Amino acid sequence: MSRWLILLCSLVLISGCAAYATHQFDVVFGEQDPAHRVGDVSEEDAAFYKEQVKPILDSRCVSCHACYDAPCQLKFTASGGIERGGSKELVYDGTRLLASSPTRLFIDGKTTEDWRKKGFHPVLNEREQSPSANLQGSLLYRAIALRKRQGSFTQPVLSDDYDFSLARDQQCVSIEEYPQFEQDYPNWGMPYGLPALNANEYDVLTRWLAKGGKMPKAEALPEALQQQVTLWESRLNSDNLKGQLISRYIYEHLYLYSLYLDGGEAYRFQLVRSRTPSGEAIDRIATRRPYDDPGVDHVYYRLWLDPEVKVQKNHIPMQLDEARYKRWMSYFYDEDYSVTKDPGYDVKVATNPFKAFREIPAHARYRFLLDHSQKTIMAFIKGPVCRGQVAVNVINEQFWVYFIDPEVVYNKGSADYLEDQVQDLDLPAVGSSNTLNPASWIGFSEQQKSYLSAKAALFQSEAGKTVPIDLDLIWDGDGSNKNAALTIFRHFDNASVVKGMVGQQPKTAWVIDYPLLERIHYLLVAGFDVYGNVGHQLVTRLYMDFLRMEGEMNFLLLLPKEDRESIRKYWYRDANETIKNYIFSDYIKIDRQTQIAYETNDHQSELYEKLRKKLARVLDHNYDLEQSKLTDDQRKALYRLQAKRGGGLVFLPNVVTVLVTKQGVPMEVISLIHNKAHANISSLLDEEAARLPAEDGITLAKGVLGDYPNALMQVEEGELIDWANQVAMLKTQKDYSALLDSFGIRRTHPNFWFVSDAIANLNRQDRPRESGILDYNRLENR
Repeated sequence: MSRWLILLCSLVLISGCAAYATHQFDVVFGEQDPAHRVGDVSEEDAAFYKEQVKPILDSRCVSCHACYDAPCQLKFTASGGIERGGSKELVYDGTRLLASSPTRLFIDGKTTEDWRKKGFHPVLNEREQSPSANLQGSLLYRAIALRKRQGSFTQPVLSDDYDFSLARDQQCVSIEEYPQFEQDYPNWGMPYGLPALNANEYDVLTRWLAKGGKMPKAEALPEALQQQVTLWESRLNSDNLKGQLISRYIYEHLYLYSLYLDGGEAYRFQLVRSRTPSGEAIDRIATRRPYDDPGVDHVYYRLWLDPEVKVQKNHIPMQLDEARYKRWMSYFYDEDYSVTKDPGYDVKVATNPFKAFREIPAHARYRFLLDHSQKTIMAFIKGPVCRGQVAVNVINEQFWVYFIDPEVVYNKGSADYLEDQVQDLDLPAVGSSNTLNPASWIGFSEQQKSYLSAKAALFQSEAGKTVPIDLDLIWDGDGSNKNAALTIFRHFDNASVVKGMVGQQPKTAWVIDYPLLERIHYLLVAGFDVYGNVGHQLVTRLYMDFLRMEGEMNFLLLLPKEDRESIRKYWYRDANETIKNYIFSDYIKIDRQTQIAYETNDHQSELYEKLRKKLARVLDHNYDLEQSKLTDDQRKALYRLQAKRGGGLVFLPNVVTVLVTKQGVPMEVISLIHNKAHANISSLLDEEAARLPAEDGITLAKGVLGDYPNALMQVEEGELIDWANQVAMLKTQKDYSALLDSFGIRRTHPNFWFVSDAIANLNRQDRPRESGILDYNRLENR
């Protein structure tokens, strides 16, 4: 029998078994229909859900089931996600040749019936509503019951039966297929590869599910908060062309943000496009990208109450208050200008912000982005592009970011000149989500070369020579804005961005100007489609190489011109000839000497310290160990550890989150970040070949830094110095295993949930607005 015939027979057999299982469920419990779950929720049931059930779902389920990379697209972040259920389709798929249809919760489907038509299966019982049917027909109950039957772990490291890789084959079975799944994967109950729920948690969820898994509807907003919503919606929906274009610009940059209108944490909003005006129910416009044609004559910008629990990996908080509104008005209205036409949504215009928003002065746009520059960069880190090695191996492990001062460079003449140049800079989204020819990046490369050449000519022209190449070129946050200096950490396949110059001096740094900042946003945030095909994703990644190198070149301008080429060569050791030809070509060189007076031979190190001094008033120190409750001796031990390079550091995971306790009582959280060194980061596929473990370093920070811990540890404060010494003395993989034996809270550890909860509580206390539930999909098993 041929291989294809065997496959066909197998498919027929499987589908036949599924049909039989469905029939059996239908016979016993009636036919599936989401309408069976529709009904009033009593005050008693609502209180039970909010006070007892939801805290368990948030603390035990959301850590793995949130955002685009939730296994089986099953999201426990809101009742709508639970009602939607799971899907066999992958969101992150780096091999698909054609873009897939988006399945964004609350956007691409409005009802449970919508999601069933899109292939999502229920995880709660949608048949006859009885205690027996509600339990036997609930995937959620069957999954926690399977984990309970498995019992406690009997070994510290789980066997190879468990697959924790992000690329694992997901078993996204429906309730009809679950009996077979239980036989095939008896250890795959939920929480998967983690300690089971305790007796009380299991009892609470069982009682809730037996009664039908009832979840109350969202409560009405307090009147004072509703008035704030109305006020902001009136501000964002002007009846004149100028106001409409400004609001469109604001929306296209803030659509991923969590917006707060009061001082509390209970209510978060998202800025959305709606077919309906303020005062009516929001009719959300669902498009792939925020600048796609909305298909209506008039777009209304509305504040939609976000029902999802805060998840740190995609949480970008912003406070909307009067101070911010006054700043926005000063940016967009202080200068006298007119908007003469609506740019429309033609793809050639909408994908290029320099065309779409040409009539808004560049200075105003740049000021708006600088006001919250950490969030502007964070959207690239925490937006849909965030997951995956290919997405973030375009950046170094740790580097500092500074910004060009808008008052120095963005005068009318230079701004208009740069605008003329970037008009011709197409971004990959111009090719839609189905880029079939990855080689199209060559065309983007030629456009980028032309732009950089024009920019170099500007700096060397008589007009350009009025722009100083010294520390005055760098924005100082206007003396009060802590967004002036940022630190970006890459953790292999994800990343973090924080304020301040955190950690030791990095190998590279960026200086970002307005055209670069805007292109980063429209490349990796507004223009990136996580549902796009492999060509779209590859071209996006390749284009980001240009933007990284441009930021690095801007930084090198501050160094003596005789240093620039040698430092570039050090940054790009062993890079291929194509990259070298691009980096060292004459057309992107600016032959002007820095005006900074250097006093040492280590110019790059000296420049970092000069920048630290210039920005001293606005540097954020929240991650400094000096802000912790540790003693001087303990901090000194950690700083000695941070000074170590290479050796056994190679065995450390990317992010270690350490709970420091005092006689068992949670006291502090310390983050250990493994910064992996590379000869260069210009290779798309063979990253390991560029690794330089002997140059690895680490950063130690107060609090939670990194949204995806790879390992948890618990250290008594009296043993903290011993812990630091043991990390510093690592030499082998066996040494790291011994470290985990002493201090590790492995997946199997009986105190896992205690440590997890303690870290969450301290994180919330440290950073009430920025914190959220951490993601455990990258926890190691070693």
